[in-house]
Amino acid sequence: MMRLLLLIALIALNCSASAFDLNGLKSKLNDLRNPPAATPTASATVASAPSTSKSPLAQFTTQDQIGSLRQALTQGAETAVSSLAKENGYLGNDKVHIPLPDNLQKAERAMRKIGMGKYADELTTSMNRAAEAAVPEAKVLLVDAVKKMTVTDAKDILLGNNDAATQYFRRNTETALGEKFKPIVSQSMQKVSLAQTYDRFAGKAARVGLVKENDAHLDDYITRKALDGLFVMMAEQEKEIRAHPFQSASDLVKKVFGALLWK
Repeated sequence: MMRLLLLIALIALNCSASAFDLNGLKSKLNDLRNPPAATPTASATVASAPSTSKSPLAQFTTQDQIGSLRQALTQGAETAVSSLAKENGYLGNDKVHIPLPDNLQKAERAMRKIGMGKYADELTTSMNRAAEAAVPEAKVLLVDAVKKMTVTDAKDILLGNNDAATQYFRRNTETALGEKFKPIVSQSMQKVSLAQTYDRFAGKAARVGLVKENDAHLDDYITRKALDGLFVMMAEQEKEIRAHPFQSASDLVKKVFGALLWK
């Protein structure tokens, strides 16, 4: 009886082993017929990814782009002009303060040594006051330049460097601004007798090469320096608008220039 039970157990074990092997074989055959989908490689994933190099301005209409820029530049120009047109706008601002011409600075040091510094101070103050009197003339010309801006100009400025707008203004208004500034500067400087003395002597010195021609007349020198100061302040305003657009009063400026922060 015991032998019979052992025989039955052995037969059962053999049958189980055969069943196990058969199931394994079936599984392998199914794998060969239906191979698993290949996992995409990293390079394939990168290659098929859609391009995201879209301009940050693409979400805005051309009208919105130009509108935001005009608002921002008008605001910046008006702020720059008003900051310079007030008393000490030039004289009290080290960034735009107009010094004596180079050829007078040696004379200034000598004058101070012998107690005549007040004459140099008077001339310096008068020069800066003349610039402060002239700079309000800039507002109309700058705003007009904003109105004449083309679509190409606007896009070049929006996507350009931090001073792209300032350079646009300089190219399109500098000559006309100089023509507006100079008569006002001349009228202001006529009140300063030292300025007239300087013009007489510097004019003669320029003819023999002792003074730069550009510095031979104070009116020209002050006009040029006043324009330089104006564009310095406009560049500062432009940089501020680009860096902190959300401080603008205009919602459109906030949206468009805000998007450019992430370009």
